Amino acid sequence: MNDAPNPKRRIVSSRHLADGEGWEVSEIEFGMIVAYNAFSRWTTRCMSAAGNTDLTPLEILVLHNTNHRGRDKRLTDICFLLNIEDTHTVNYALRKLLKMGLLSNEKRGKEVFYKTSDAGEQLCDAYREVRERCLLDVMNRMDMSGEEMREIAANLRTMSGQYDQASRAAASL
Repeated sequence: MNDAPNPKRRIVSSRHLADGEGWEVSEIEFGMIVAYNAFSRWTTRCMSAAGNTDLTPLEILVLHNTNHRGRDKRLTDICFLLNIEDTHTVNYALRKLLKMGLLSNEKRGKEVFYKTSDAGEQLCDAYREVRERCLLDVMNRMDMSGEEMREIAANLRTMSGQYDQASRAAASL
């Protein structure tokens, strides 16, 4: 019996990328595409339920990252932690969050540091409460241990490094 999967049953986003050796990478990429879009939809709907309907997924991530550990952050810190190369998109998000009163900033020498305002902290707390009610309860019912979830997270971080390396290689062509 042939153990190779039926090519017609491969779950991929682009058939032309799934021909030949390594087709499984295309299947992973399709899973990442679907997960990315679901995660983006989730963040905006969770934030909407928390009380703010005007934020994009990137702005939500920037707000949460700025709130992380209650430490002031620079633009470069936020971009580095979120693995975002296009600093102008994060800068735009920071300006919008400042204008909305969710962040404050302070210039120290040549650097600008950002932190969440009281309103920003309250919104992050409300988001956390919605997340606990709507997502964590369902996730806890999955037949997956915390260790298995941490392993998936580690594998995703490792894969992001591989994609970063491949993007540098492609840029040099």
